[in-house]
Amino acid sequence: MNFASKGLAGFLVCVCCSQLLAKEAEKKDMAPYRELEIFARVLHYIDENYVDQVDSKELITGAVKGMLHTLDPHSAYMPPRMYKDFREDTSGQFGGVGIELGYQDKVLTVIAPIEDSPAFKAGVLAGDKIVKINGKITRQMSIPDAAVVLKGKPGSNVVLTIKRDSNPNFIDIKVKRSVIKISTVKSTLFHDDTGYIRINSFGELTAKDVAKAIDKLQEKKTIHGLVLDLRGNPGGLLDQGIRVANLFIDEGPIVYTISRDKSKKEVESALRGRRLTKLPLVVLVDGSSASASEIVAGALQDYGRGIIAGQRTFGKGSVQSVIPLSNDAGLKLTVARYYTPSGRSIQAKGIEPDVPLDYVDEKTLKAIREQNKTIREKDLEGHFENEAESSKSAPPVISAQTRIAAGLENDYMFLQARGILKTMSIVRDGKQKVPEFKLQEEKAK
Repeated sequence: MNFASKGLAGFLVCVCCSQLLAKEAEKKDMAPYRELEIFARVLHYIDENYVDQVDSKELITGAVKGMLHTLDPHSAYMPPRMYKDFREDTSGQFGGVGIELGYQDKVLTVIAPIEDSPAFKAGVLAGDKIVKINGKITRQMSIPDAAVVLKGKPGSNVVLTIKRDSNPNFIDIKVKRSVIKISTVKSTLFHDDTGYIRINSFGELTAKDVAKAIDKLQEKKTIHGLVLDLRGNPGGLLDQGIRVANLFIDEGPIVYTISRDKSKKEVESALRGRRLTKLPLVVLVDGSSASASEIVAGALQDYGRGIIAGQRTFGKGSVQSVIPLSNDAGLKLTVARYYTPSGRSIQAKGIEPDVPLDYVDEKTLKAIREQNKTIREKDLEGHFENEAESSKSAPPVISAQTRIAAGLENDYMFLQARGILKTMSIVRDGKQKVPEFKLQEEKAK
C-alpha cells in the first residue's frame, strides 16, 4: 500500500468514526463531537497535499497537545518518554536543572529554583521569563514539554535565555545538569528564642523531617515561638502538605477539592493526636509559594493557628490527575480546585498575608539598623573586654545550623516575623474552632 492509499484508508476510517460519533452526538446532544468530521477532513487534506511527507501520528499528537493547551497551563499530553520521566520524578530524584515552571502573562516563567540546585547556583531567579531553551523558542511549549527539554544526562549543559524585569536585555545562563535530590527541610534555633523551619518543597519525607525539627526545637525551654518559612516553595506532594499542617492543627478539615459538580466535595482532614506543638507560629510566604505551600498557609490562617506574613502567594489552586494511556503515554488533566477550610478558592488569588512584608536589600537593612541603633558598653572606645570572651581559643567549627542562623541575621522578613512572635496575642493557645465551609464563588473572568 503506497502513501496515498494509506492516507485514504486513514481518512475513510476517521470519516466513518466521526460520522458515527456525529450521529451519536445528535442523540446525546454532544455537539463538540460533530466537529470530528472537520478534523478528519483537515487531517486527510494535509496527508494528501502538504508539500512534504508527514507522519500522521505526529499530526494527531500535535492536535491533542494543542487541544489541551487551550485548557490551562497544567493540563497536557505526555508522550511515552515524557510520561516515563514523570513517573521517575516521583521517586525523589532526577537529572535536570532544578526549577519549578509556570506560566505568567502567557510566558514560561520560573516560579522558583530549588534551593542548592544547578539553576539556583547558576543565578536563575524566581520570576525569570524563559524565552528560549538551548536556542529553541518556548512560546508554544507546554510546561511538560519544557521539562523534557530541561532534563538530560548529569554533567551536560543547557542554556536558558531569560528576560528579567531588572534588566532590559536578554540574559543567557548556562546551567550544568546534575542529579536533583530534594532535601526539603532545614531548621535552626535563632538567638535561643526563635525556632526556624524552612520547607523548600514537599517531598516524600517532608512531614517526617518537619516533625523531627519541631521535637528538637521544643527541647529548648527558652523558645517562645516558631517561624515556618514557605517562601519560594513551589509545592509538591499534597499528602505531605496535609501532614505538615496536621503538626500544628489538632483536628478538622485541611483542604477541600471540588470538581465540576460543585455539589460534591472531597475533604482531607487533620487526624486527632498528630499535633506536635502549641507554640505561637508565624508563616512566611511570598509570590513563589505555590500549591501545597498555599494549602498549608491557608489552613493555618483559617484556624487562626498562625499569622501569615510576607507577600500574596502564587495562586496555584488546581488539582491534576495523571491518566495512563494505551500507547504508554499519559494525560495530565486539571480535574478540580483547592479550597481552604473556610471555602476560599486559592486559584489565581493566592493567600493574602495577615501582615504584608516585602524584601529589603542588605543596604536598606543596614540603614534601618543604624537608625535604630542603641549605644552599648561595647561601643565605647577603650571598653574592657569580657574575660571569658578574651580567653577563648580557636573559633569552633561552624555547623549547618549556625550557617542558617547567620543568614537569617540579614533576612528582613524573618526578623519582622521574629518581632511578631514576640508580641503576638491573637493566636489561640491550642484551642481551635473548625471553620465553617462556605463556598465562595469565583468571579467570571
